[in-house]
Amino acid sequence: MTESIVTIFVTLFVIIDPIGLAPIFVALTPGMSQRARRGIALRAVCIAFAILAVFAIAGEPLLNAVGIGMPAFRISGGILLFLIAVEMLFEKRTPRREKAAGAEVQSDPSVFPLALPLLAGPGAMATVILVMSGEGTDLTQLAIVLGVVATVLLITLVLFLGAGLLERVLGATGINVITRILGVLLAALSIQFILDGLADIGVIGGV
Repeated sequence: MTESIVTIFVTLFVIIDPIGLAPIFVALTPGMSQRARRGIALRAVCIAFAILAVFAIAGEPLLNAVGIGMPAFRISGGILLFLIAVEMLFEKRTPRREKAAGAEVQSDPSVFPLALPLLAGPGAMATVILVMSGEGTDLTQLAIVLGVVATVLLITLVLFLGAGLLERVLGATGINVITRILGVLLAALSIQFILDGLADIGVIGGV
């Protein structure tokens, strides 16, 4: 149980990448008061939680309804997460996020681009579906997954509120180092998802 919680937490933390998002949050809220930033951060986190909760609860039934088996989704989800890991390792993820963040200028960025696609993006959606399918759909497991999602998003909220200080303390170099370490972890986790999918269809033995 504990190992499962740690695995889910690490996977979601790496995918959402609160540390890497903190400087982007600062860039999206220039000149705003602390109160305004707090409101935007809270709305973005709540909306992202609602989106991920829906995918945790109804993601697998939705896949079944459109005829997508879980082995195929594990393999495709693993490939998607691996591509995100490559972007993190080769410093392509932040420029892409910054481009998405600047795609639409608006006074309240809490829904777009913060909640979608920066917090509850395709990688995070795929992750909650994968971890739910891997552990069953009982209420206890659902509560664990939603609890981990809430914990990661709460950490994100705290880092958003202290984004300016975090950026000054870590600096660009510190954030880049942490991002690359998280990228290595995500690459390993993504390969595990792919191996699990291949094992499900009998291509390889259980790993």
